[in-house]
Amino acid sequence: MYSESVLEHFRNPRNAGKLANASAEVQAANPVCGDILELAVRTENGAIVEARFLCRGCTTAIACASFLTERLTGCAVSEARSISAESISKGLGGLPPATFHGAQLAAEALSLLLAKLP
Repeated sequence: MYSESVLEHFRNPRNAGKLANASAEVQAANPVCGDILELAVRTENGAIVEARFLCRGCTTAIACASFLTERLTGCAVSEARSISAESISKGLGGLPPATFHGAQLAAEALSLLLAKLP
């Protein structure tokens, strides 16, 4: 059911933890399944120099959050605006419909976060 990429990000999540001196941080939740994702970034000169997450959720939610923080690190804020649930799913090898909600949660958190950045 899960791709190797999803399992790798779940077993060895990247950038998990709190981020001191965050430029912005948000929390997104999926009320249907109960997943909660906290996402934080630190920016400098219009670029995301560090991204971290905390997630209480399913395998896919954790994997998507890990993948997203890897993708955000070193990314221009303007470029981050093009990241979608579909691109997160594709980057993880394609999520089946039953687990796509993990990518939607990550994309929602990113949208909330970007709204807080200039």
